[in-house]
Amino acid sequence: MAQTIRRSGQRNVRRQARGASAARTTKAARARTGGLLDRIAQALPFTEEQLHRFFLGLILVAVLALAWLVASLAGLPALAGQQAANAVGDAGFEVRRVEVRGVQRMNEITVYERVLGVRDRAMPLVSLGELRASLLELPWVKDARVSRQLPDTIVVDIVERSPRAVLNVNGALALIDGTGHVLERVGERQARGRLQISGEQSQDQVEALDTLLGAAPALQPRVTQAEWVGNRRWNLTFSTGQVLALPQGEERARTALLSFARLDGVNRLLGGTVARFDMRNPQRIYMRVPGRAHEAALAKAEES
Repeated sequence: MAQTIRRSGQRNVRRQARGASAARTTKAARARTGGLLDRIAQALPFTEEQLHRFFLGLILVAVLALAWLVASLAGLPALAGQQAANAVGDAGFEVRRVEVRGVQRMNEITVYERVLGVRDRAMPLVSLGELRASLLELPWVKDARVSRQLPDTIVVDIVERSPRAVLNVNGALALIDGTGHVLERVGERQARGRLQISGEQSQDQVEALDTLLGAAPALQPRVTQAEWVGNRRWNLTFSTGQVLALPQGEERARTALLSFARLDGVNRLLGGTVARFDMRNPQRIYMRVPGRAHEAALAKAEES
């Protein structure tokens, strides 16, 4: 009868030997790693206690950052800021006075109306940028600077636009600056003595008109009206009531105006009998005298 020999004991011995070998390897690795960390720690200029405090502080910062994020999502910082601003106001730092500077032509009340809305408000809650933007909406305001003067004053410095002419649109008069920006509606009495501009899209030609008139400084103060004709050229009316028709094109108009200025200097055209000067043809000047056509017709009739 055959017998079976069991070798389970030998397998157990081999398994134990392998386990012991793995344990020795792990222990050796830990020893090497521990030694490396110890050497790194010894190389740093910190004690073990200082390193412990550093990592503890790092953990606390992370916790505080997380708490701040949660509070921000809940709106708590804004509430805290509001309470802090109110506390500053309770301490006397709130708007009690408004000081406006630089206003000469415009109605000063319109400035106060824009600013007095922040009165009795805590200084930290006053948005200077919003106040400035509101002031820039006023027609007369070219620029504005708004500042706090602690403890209780808001200072507003206004830079006004300068009126240049009166825009005439179908009899409705408005004061405009050198860019054509409308400042305010005016009546005939307020418009008296100012250059009047008319014609479709003439409002966009104010700067070009100033350049043109500046080429003939002797004539410029005598021009009382300027009509932008057909969106291409100017008719100028002088204080004498006489009209000068200029050609199309900036350079041609400038040349014609200079020629007219020279002719007027020699022949005294302004104040004479000619009612209209037409210089649209660069080769010659046409002059119309009131009643002259009627006289010519009568003479022709007599000759016949």
